[in-house]
Amino acid sequence: MSIASTAAPLHRLQARLLTWEGLLGAFAILLILTAVLTTPGFADGYNLGSSVARMAAKALMVLPLVFLIIAREIDISVASIAGLTGITFGMVIQSGGSTPVAAVAALAVGLACGVLNGFLVAVLGLPSLVVTLGTLALFRGLCYVLVGGTPISNMPPEIISLGNDSILGTYIPAAIVPFLLLAPVFFVVLHKTPFGRRVFAIGGNPATASYSGVKNRKIIFELFVTSGLVAALAGIIHVGITSSASPDGALGYELDVVTVVFLGGISFLGGKGRMTGVFWALVVVIAIRSMLQLQNFGAYGQAAVVGLVLILSLLMANITNTISSALAARRTRAQKLGPGSGQPVSPPVPSSK
Repeated sequence: MSIASTAAPLHRLQARLLTWEGLLGAFAILLILTAVLTTPGFADGYNLGSSVARMAAKALMVLPLVFLIIAREIDISVASIAGLTGITFGMVIQSGGSTPVAAVAALAVGLACGVLNGFLVAVLGLPSLVVTLGTLALFRGLCYVLVGGTPISNMPPEIISLGNDSILGTYIPAAIVPFLLLAPVFFVVLHKTPFGRRVFAIGGNPATASYSGVKNRKIIFELFVTSGLVAALAGIIHVGITSSASPDGALGYELDVVTVVFLGGISFLGGKGRMTGVFWALVVVIAIRSMLQLQNFGAYGQAAVVGLVLILSLLMANITNTISSALAARRTRAQKLGPGSGQPVSPPVPSSK
């Protein structure tokens, strides 16, 4: 095997490791090893299972948010949608409805919330950050209007089992199964289909995408509707985990959801990012939350740490992408110049004749 044939794979491996996803994956592994060695109980199967279960609803809400941020939009109302759909589920059960009817009603409310966000942003052209900040308060307020401050208990056993049981006697929580089923679908749609390419095109340059035939408004509307539906599913799972429907259900979850997306390397400017980085970010946030929980950090202390991670992720992702782009440009120039291009070429010596 020649030196040239082995050098190319090494360059590709080096380039992959120097991406944000590669560095984040290495950091996630290092963080887990550190936690195992320094935090008693971290590697316990029950602790790992409960840590993953607590992140199950948030992990679901991450998936459509990746698409939205790549398309230069954002939905920070997802946690409030989850809370409102959980209340809807609980009210239907409380009135004597069956579990399937309650689930359909909750999904319908999530769909309606997504349609409202999509209409305001995609049709009326309002900024998504302001719109979803408003609907965040609107949907959360409706939770309290509907039930006051009293949680709805006596949830059906199948929903409680979904939120609290494990798979086939293992430590893998059943609550994470919907995410495990949907994550590959979102990955394939984003990276392997024309729809995903259109989302990247919108985020890269909306005007150019529109000129090339991409229906920007239609796609953005569909993304918000999807976000509402997935948030509704997350709300049902959250009801199962907590065994109740509370007006403050999923309160504050948007912090972890947004942190995972940006920590995963999705550019806040749109048009860039990979789902693999988001998966590594989920591992990092789960590990951090678990370590803090075992070290008796309160909810506010954990939120402060996650907020710091969000700020650092924005900073480090920018630095890493800048370095990676510079190295890629350097390799491209070297390939164009060819071997030996670093040697200066001597000017021709004039003839003495």
